[in-house]
Amino acid sequence: MGVFSGMDISASGMTAQRTRLDIISENIANVNTTRDADGNIYKRKSVIFHEKGYPSFHETLLGTAGYVGKGVKISEFIEDEETECRMVYDPSHPDADENGYVTYPNVNTVTEMTDMIDASRSYEANVTAFNAAKNMQLKALEIGK
Repeated sequence: MGVFSGMDISASGMTAQRTRLDIISENIANVNTTRDADGNIYKRKSVIFHEKGYPSFHETLLGTAGYVGKGVKISEFIEDEETECRMVYDPSHPDADENGYVTYPNVNTVTEMTDMIDASRSYEANVTAFNAAKNMQLKALEIGK
């Protein structure tokens, strides 16, 4: 384990959570959008994380004394195809169908706000861990004085 491993892990977590917050913000911004630039209905987006550089059995066996991981990475962005879109009766809307219903995205503001709180708390936890690692390194440098 290197000197900066803890800081690298926290930094990868902060980057991942920042991207997650960006996607959540995009979802909230499009909650009342009836169509995107291509004319399609906007679909709720999510982020999938995976561990960075998952070690092989051999690497794990050799590094059992100090292996703590390498952080997280964003493996993919997915669109929610399972949740149904909202149908609102508004015959005067230009995007209304022949029955007078307008199709809105499958974005739930309450769910998005809950996810936003979760992502911001995770970001804060990574900042705290980053600062703790930094402070430990500074104290270690003071020992050598």
